[in-house]
Amino acid sequence: MANRSVANRTVCRDGYVNLPRHSLIVCATLVQNPANLGGLCRTAEAFRLESLVLADEAIAQASAFKNLSASTHHWQPFTVCPIESLLDWLTKQQQSGYSLIALHTSPEAIPLTQFTYPRQSVLVLGQELTGIPSNVLERCGQKLMIPQFGLVESLNVQTAGAIAIYEYVKQHAHQT
Repeated sequence: MANRSVANRTVCRDGYVNLPRHSLIVCATLVQNPANLGGLCRTAEAFRLESLVLADEAIAQASAFKNLSASTHHWQPFTVCPIESLLDWLTKQQQSGYSLIALHTSPEAIPLTQFTYPRQSVLVLGQELTGIPSNVLERCGQKLMIPQFGLVESLNVQTAGAIAIYEYVKQHAHQT
C-alpha cells in the first residue's frame, strides 16, 4: 500500500479519500480544452478542493485530459454541469451558501492581491479566448483578476486558475 505525505501527515491511499477538502469549487464548465481541464484537475487534487465542475464527464476520458491530470482524475471529485444549466447550477450553489467569484479581466475586478476569499467559494473560470459570458458575470457576486505586468493581456485559463486556487488555499490552509 502506497503512502503519501499530505500536509506533514502520512496516510495510505485508502484513508486519503476521507481527508477533509477545502470548500472551494472550481467551475470549469466553460473551459473546453481537455489539456487545460486535465491541468485544472491536477491542481484541484493537489490542493484537495471540494469539486471540479466539468460540462461533460466524458471529457475526463480524453487522452489530453488524462495526460495532464497525471492520474489525479481517480482522486479528484467532479461535478457535471452542462453549459446550458450553468446559471441554474450557480444559483443553487449561491442558495447553498457559496459565494460566486468570476476570474475575469475587467475594470471592476478586484486584484487577487487585495481579495479575501469567503470560505465557501465557487471560482468560475471562462472559456479560452472569449472568457465568461455577461449573463454568467452578472450572476457572480464578485469579480477577481490577477494583476499582470507584461504585454499579453491574459493568462492561460489553467495557469490563471492555478494561481487563484493557490491564493484561496493560502488564505484557508488552517481550515482543513
